[in-house]
Amino acid sequence: MKALRLTLAAAIGGAAMMVAPAMAQAPTGAATLDAIRARGTLICGVNTGLAGFAQPDSQGVWRGFDVDYCRAVAVALWNDPTKVRYVPTTAQNRFTALQSGEVDMLARNTTWTLSRDTSLGFDFTGINFYDGQGFMVKTSAGVRTARDLNGATICVQPGTTTEQNLTDWARANRIRFTPVVIERLEEVVGAYVSGRCDAYTTDVSGLASTRSAQPRPADHMILPDVISKEPLGPAVRHGDQRFADLVRWIHFGLVGAEELGITAANVQQAAQSDARPDVQRMLGRSGDLGQMLTVDNLWMVNIIRTLGNYGEMFERNLGPIGLQRGPNALWTNGGLQYAPPLR
Repeated sequence: MKALRLTLAAAIGGAAMMVAPAMAQAPTGAATLDAIRARGTLICGVNTGLAGFAQPDSQGVWRGFDVDYCRAVAVALWNDPTKVRYVPTTAQNRFTALQSGEVDMLARNTTWTLSRDTSLGFDFTGINFYDGQGFMVKTSAGVRTARDLNGATICVQPGTTTEQNLTDWARANRIRFTPVVIERLEEVVGAYVSGRCDAYTTDVSGLASTRSAQPRPADHMILPDVISKEPLGPAVRHGDQRFADLVRWIHFGLVGAEELGITAANVQQAAQSDARPDVQRMLGRSGDLGQMLTVDNLWMVNIIRTLGNYGEMFERNLGPIGLQRGPNALWTNGGLQYAPPLR
């Protein structure tokens, strides 16, 4: 038995040596938060440019729904939303960037799947946008449903759940299509707009963003078919438990604040005069929720004052591109957004 134990120990040690080098440069556990604090800047992986979610404005300032989640982490840590360095990532290199430690977190309309949660070594901290895959076509094409795309050429990005979903959907529905696979977002959109492909497929949120950026949005139609579930949310590395807790509860705090009616305009007054126990705990007037996350107890006051609650972030960033709340409404309004108790 002793020999067997030694053999097993050697085998386990050898396996650890084989997998360790890929993650050797990425800090883990408490080391991630410690590294971020020592650096004085959060490094956030975002999209290369997707209206409403992550895109630099005319002054080069990054704005969008995902960007606001990066800013919220910086506010929790330093009460300063500017302490973020944004790293644009493509659909293919985003995962390598997180695994290697090039970025501290991904806030990049990324779908939570089993394989990404396990074999890629990520932890998704929550679902901040419930989405689904759809199709966009030119209005002039006369296409009304996805089944009309039989025999069409369809633009799609590689390294995404979109590519596999498209293949699975076509096989299940006996639809023939020719894929046009292009990595960079601006190039795949350009191929669709120029007529190189008959349709463009990605998450409905991405289609709405792309359509809003066109000179004549009405020339493009998002078909009613939704062929998948795409739960999107921020991701961190496995082993980053303390950091994951912080990012996770920031999201829940934003959702909880909307449910409680706490906004950017009234958060200071609520902290002083709203006697509801849930409000007092969330806003740091009782208990030590912030300290449990190793940040100031006024973390949610600072975040809401700076960015608003979940609903305010949604409307500010995604309302202008035509996205409705839908499943992202609060559970009290028939949606899926629901926060565990902050207590």
